[in-house]
Amino acid sequence: MQIFRPAEQDAALVGWGVRVMLLAEDTASGPKSTAKRIAGFGGIIEREDEIYAALEAVIEDPAGYGLMVIECDQFGGLDAGMKAFSMLGTLKHRLPVILISKECKEQSFPRDRHFPIVLRAPVTAVAMRVGFEHALRDRLIWRAA
Repeated sequence: MQIFRPAEQDAALVGWGVRVMLLAEDTASGPKSTAKRIAGFGGIIEREDEIYAALEAVIEDPAGYGLMVIECDQFGGLDAGMKAFSMLGTLKHRLPVILISKECKEQSFPRDRHFPIVLRAPVTAVAMRVGFEHALRDRLIWRAA
């Protein structure tokens, strides 16, 4: 497991201190850029490259994670990502999930936690920022209060 932290820890960052499970294989273009972007938003990244290990970590510590991000193309595509999402069981109602895939025709930012946020790969910095903020919108509301 790898852990990434932002270089400058600024309390104004969107995801300040949120623990993120990143399910992605370690390739030259993929997870390192995704991990750097999330860390840049203030997230603390824990990366797994095996789907069941990532799901086990999240399910065994449901209060410990604030977000799960899955690079779907490396694990069988968007259908595999949706299957992993469904395997979270009742936890998926509380834990925001972002799926990233080349198969995504239209990016999705649902209001209901019963559905994951879906981003088109390769994910742009803007799309990742919008998806990250959307996933953590409840956290942002509490911080503003």
